[in-house]
Amino acid sequence: MNVVMTQLAFNILITFSIYLTISVSFMNIYCCAKFFNFTHAIIITISAYFVFTFSKQLNFPIWLSVLLSVTFSIILAVCLEQFIFKLLRKRNKNTFELLVASLGLYICFQNLISLIWGDDTKSITSENVNIGYSLLGAYITKIQVIIIFVTIALSIGTIILINKTNFGRKCKAIYSNEQLANIFGIDTNLIIIWSVIIGSGTSSIVGILMAYDIGMNPAFGFNLLLYSIVAMIIGGVGKMKGLIAGSLLLATAQHLGAYYTDSKWLDTITYIILILFLIWKPLGFSGIRIKKIEL
Repeated sequence: MNVVMTQLAFNILITFSIYLTISVSFMNIYCCAKFFNFTHAIIITISAYFVFTFSKQLNFPIWLSVLLSVTFSIILAVCLEQFIFKLLRKRNKNTFELLVASLGLYICFQNLISLIWGDDTKSITSENVNIGYSLLGAYITKIQVIIIFVTIALSIGTIILINKTNFGRKCKAIYSNEQLANIFGIDTNLIIIWSVIIGSGTSSIVGILMAYDIGMNPAFGFNLLLYSIVAMIIGGVGKMKGLIAGSLLLATAQHLGAYYTDSKWLDTITYIILILFLIWKPLGFSGIRIKKIEL
């Protein structure tokens, strides 16, 4: 039983670190742009397919493949922001219309990925599958160790950037009162672009690491993003401590639920937790009112 609990603890830690990293990157963009941008899921997904193309089809070195993939993913995210979402904001489109536009773009890109690379699950590693390192009777693979350390490092780095730098203070100012921030000379569009660069770069790295661990299909980024958004909501928008608590709660509930029931109940468990929080703890862990979130 102790071995099982240790294995569960490893799995929870891995999932927690992934949700936290994506949540932090997504919240940074959300606080500036103020709408749920579902094209963030495309960045998570397409970065892994770029690595697959560069490393396995073009035989580039893996370090170069990852570098190019992250770069192209950032460029794509910035282009979507500059040529679509910025124009929609200029035309005074509300946040719901922006959300629908982002969802439509996500569907278009997902179908494009399916058209180019196919719908089947692909792997970007050619190594033989192994059970990994043994620790206290449980097992963890090399890529999972890398995922834990890299994602936690990215999360800590982003949290420091938001809380301790001038850029972070400008992001908070825009989130609090965009008009007042503009009066004080903050370039909202420039801050949004930088938040997109940082957020998409972080998420693309997570997508690549996840593809190395479990493989990839055209929809895997969307599932990761949805779980991370749920973690962000139950943690409370705007506070990092709540985000950490929300990610940990969701990861723990999912793995314990899958262990005691079945993995097919994963989505059900996730959204039951979300509904319960919206009903009985609408402020989230952080105390920021969830009802103020603009979809």
